[in-house]
Amino acid sequence: MTVRVLVIGSGAREHALVLALRRDPSVTAVIAAPGNPGIGQQAELRQVDPCSAEAVVALATDVAADLVVIGPEVPLVLGIADAVRAAGFPVFGPSADAARIEGSKAFAKDVMAAAGVRTAHSEIVDNPADLDAALDRFGPTWVVKDDGLAAGKGVVVTADRRAARDHGAELLEQGHPVLLESFLDGPEVSLFCLVDGETVVPLLPAQDHKRVGDGDSGPNTGGMGAYTPLPWLPAETLTEIVEDVVKPVAAELVRRGSAFSGLLYAGLAVGSNGPAVVEFNCRFGDPETQAVLALLDSPFAELLHATATGRLAEVEPPRWKDGAAITVVLAAENYPARPRTGDVITGAEDNLDGDTLVLHAGTGQREDKALVSAGGRVLNVVGVGADLAQARERAYARLAQIKLPGSHFRTDIGATEVVIPERAVAAE
Repeated sequence: MTVRVLVIGSGAREHALVLALRRDPSVTAVIAAPGNPGIGQQAELRQVDPCSAEAVVALATDVAADLVVIGPEVPLVLGIADAVRAAGFPVFGPSADAARIEGSKAFAKDVMAAAGVRTAHSEIVDNPADLDAALDRFGPTWVVKDDGLAAGKGVVVTADRRAARDHGAELLEQGHPVLLESFLDGPEVSLFCLVDGETVVPLLPAQDHKRVGDGDSGPNTGGMGAYTPLPWLPAETLTEIVEDVVKPVAAELVRRGSAFSGLLYAGLAVGSNGPAVVEFNCRFGDPETQAVLALLDSPFAELLHATATGRLAEVEPPRWKDGAAITVVLAAENYPARPRTGDVITGAEDNLDGDTLVLHAGTGQREDKALVSAGGRVLNVVGVGADLAQARERAYARLAQIKLPGSHFRTDIGATEVVIPERAVAAE
């Protein structure tokens, strides 16, 4: 089998997808749309509106794609995968119906309840007059979320009731329903699973670092870094997540006539009562993907194409390189608020031959070919090593060579000692 792959998206996640596809000997061409300057070094770039079904179908036709991979969640929630499938192309990415697992937290909660999956107690508030009474039913740590898509930044977790109320009121003023949740204890785990109906194939678990500052301080972001694998996560807990969380949800979606095809991402807290779901996403996570795919040792296109064509159960499970990988995000000045853009970046050249990678997230190119910042999360530096300590050392050493005025990054990605709370034992 030889394949021409069209990748839709423009961030560091898509850069990682493109690199993994290029390592697959069956891939004869990779086209990325709209891509970015870094992706343009490994793939043909084409312009497209990722949220226009007509434009994406036309592009897939023009480049004679054998596989279309849709990276971001917004096109998936809008049904772009449905339109491309209807035009006869194999698509890695769920239907709009199945993508509601991320597009509507209320839908996800309903699916989990029907599947018997443990998650936080929750309540939807869609009227400002009901907010105070609802907040009184939660706490002392409040979890306040936008019920729709928010790119990882619509969540406030706080012990300050006023901060929780302010965030909820702001969302309601914008016309967004608010989801209040009980707080889940324990460290968080991101588990990506290839899903084809009821067939579930897990990838390596990872841990994201959402808050902007060291020691998990400051506001939530789209993610400031991640690492894999998780030496502190027991193998039996990983099996429990697959068997008791992901597979029941996949089966429930099939039962509802909304079978999932693509990447189902379970974000969980592993606490004293075992794993509990924080959220589901309908696509590869960012920045965890950048670390996970750095360790993949299987033909990536084969896995994605088998998922897209209903043959996932027929292919060998993924193989992984020994060692560990970490990704650290270099962010623009003022991120996660309105970032400063247009600054020249130096030292970001990547030869792809060593133990580090520089992936482009929010970059642009001036007429004089200078690389400049064009978003909040600008670059991802990936380090690979025999263990997590070596991977961290390599990533941070490479990051020190990159210069971007006013930029910032966390210095503690993968460095925090992680302790899983002891399991609660029910009294006989």
